[in-house]
Amino acid sequence: MMRIAIVGTGYVGLVSGACFAEMGLDITCVDTDRRKIAALNEGRIPIYEPGLEEIVRRNFDAGRLHFTTDLAACLGEVEVVFSAVGTPPREDGSADLSQVFEVARTFGRHIGRYTLLVTKSTVPVGTAERIRRIVAEELAARGAEVPFDVASNPEFLKEGAAVKDFMSPDRVVVGVESERARRLMARLYRPFLINNFRVLFMDIASAEMTKYAANAMLATRISFMNDIANLCDRVGADVEMVRKGIGSDARIGNKFLYPGCGYGGSCFPKDVQALACTAREHGYTMQVVEAVERVNEAQKGVLVRKLRELLGDDLRGRRIAVWGLAFKPETDDMRKAPALTAIGQLLEAGAEVTAYDPVATEECRRLLKDRPVRYARNMYDAADGADAILLVTEWKEFRMPDWPRLRATMRGDGIVDGRNIFDKQEALAAGFRYRGIGK
Repeated sequence: MMRIAIVGTGYVGLVSGACFAEMGLDITCVDTDRRKIAALNEGRIPIYEPGLEEIVRRNFDAGRLHFTTDLAACLGEVEVVFSAVGTPPREDGSADLSQVFEVARTFGRHIGRYTLLVTKSTVPVGTAERIRRIVAEELAARGAEVPFDVASNPEFLKEGAAVKDFMSPDRVVVGVESERARRLMARLYRPFLINNFRVLFMDIASAEMTKYAANAMLATRISFMNDIANLCDRVGADVEMVRKGIGSDARIGNKFLYPGCGYGGSCFPKDVQALACTAREHGYTMQVVEAVERVNEAQKGVLVRKLRELLGDDLRGRRIAVWGLAFKPETDDMRKAPALTAIGQLLEAGAEVTAYDPVATEECRRLLKDRPVRYARNMYDAADGADAILLVTEWKEFRMPDWPRLRATMRGDGIVDGRNIFDKQEALAAGFRYRGIGK
């Protein structure tokens, strides 16, 4: 049985470990967070991701999935080590690679036979070469001559569909520099791609760049449509019609053309910043990428701007229901979530906030523990006595609200649809005043 260690038990590491185990591999997931490892060994999953809990428990019970805090102890048994640790942004936008380099140091100190070190974390171009030097330095300090390879295998998992994406990827990008590493990575991914082997092998620098370029392109489409939507509001056009019109062009396509109140999450914000920072470090300014970030940060304020169109500039004492807290549906992730910006602006303006989210309430409590936010049991409880509703996250349960029930229980009649999921005419017919994005 092939044995692998995966360092980091966040979205990428835990999903990767569980899915590799599902294919019959022996997986050891490693994390320095002792509480997280203890919870996983007790069957408690630290993140919400559809389908993940079931696959983790099944493979843990089958003895194929293990959790530990000791990477050094398992390095003598594994053939491949995946580094899936965090690379959070520093204040200047650059990626903090301290955890990535610590994994490399431990790897170099303890390997005793050929082992492949694969970077799955999102890292700037050139990181693999720095990792290689660190491992070589640690081996030299030991006086050991142990063969090893470094590879890049960036992840392209969508939160909310991560298990499905891993089990049935549209492509797998792998950067390698030796035939031995190439064969090993091909063997790892063959079970997932038996019918159509879609592994794209390339040099390591290109693999590192591919991850950033992909996220920057998707973020660009979102910010572009938000720019278009804001202009539609001013000239009287309907951005939904515009979206359909341009999306029908095969060269453009209809994916990631939905306007809204800005993107958030763990990937787009930090990766756009890191790509721009990498460019600056090499004497180049990525003007489009930097504009994408500026547009997105400005767009997070669109909800409160539109709320003021309905209620007036003075929001003191106004009761506002916030529907949706996570940065997107099917996750409890609130990193850089537009809801945080909206709630902060509402509280600063003196409004009273009642929030509801199907799964992210506890995460919001943790993040806003000192702020006076009330949390509701359901969407209608949140709207009880409210002057307006702010729809921030497009959870399915929000898509067809009981308009008469809302009108009867709300104090006011304002609806700000931050994701354009409501039927405007239905809302108007029920006696509401409605504001969408670009509509």
